[in-house]
Amino acid sequence: MSDANSTPERRVIYQGRKIDLALQPVKLSDGSIADREVVVHRGAVALLPLVDADHVCLLKNYRYTVGKTLWEVPAGTIDAGETPDETAPRELTEETGYIAGKVTKLTDWLVSPGVMTERMYLYVCEDLRPGQVAHQPDENLEPVVVTWSEAVKMVDDGRIEDAKSMLAILLWDRKRSK
Repeated sequence: MSDANSTPERRVIYQGRKIDLALQPVKLSDGSIADREVVVHRGAVALLPLVDADHVCLLKNYRYTVGKTLWEVPAGTIDAGETPDETAPRELTEETGYIAGKVTKLTDWLVSPGVMTERMYLYVCEDLRPGQVAHQPDENLEPVVVTWSEAVKMVDDGRIEDAKSMLAILLWDRKRSK
């Protein structure tokens, strides 16, 4: 066992395509040890494709996990051996068909640190030109260009329910209005 600032060894009990599930021993406040489930994730990127100063490309994305179509910013898992900087332009083109002349990292965050290791990296994509989409077989995506003011309104009125998308839009809106 290690101290509270280090990570005790995890025991992987399931290996998946995008995630692993591990058990991690945790020292409780009474001194006893208990296993806690940890979703181990390689990380992901979220993208803000700015078609121009007043338009952004969002996705209508059917999510089988919640059984409905959500409005989202494009995003994708970092492939093994890939950096977030390499993932961002690849995912942009795969999901939207756009190729960016400029891809800038805005920030990153832990998605849900109570249960998973995933870190998400947010990129602003500018100077877009059309390319060819390359959706994965399990993706049901529809790229839709909306005005910037409509994207912000969609966060405010609840049409955008996805946390990464809300955060991406609100962070960029704050930054662009400075």
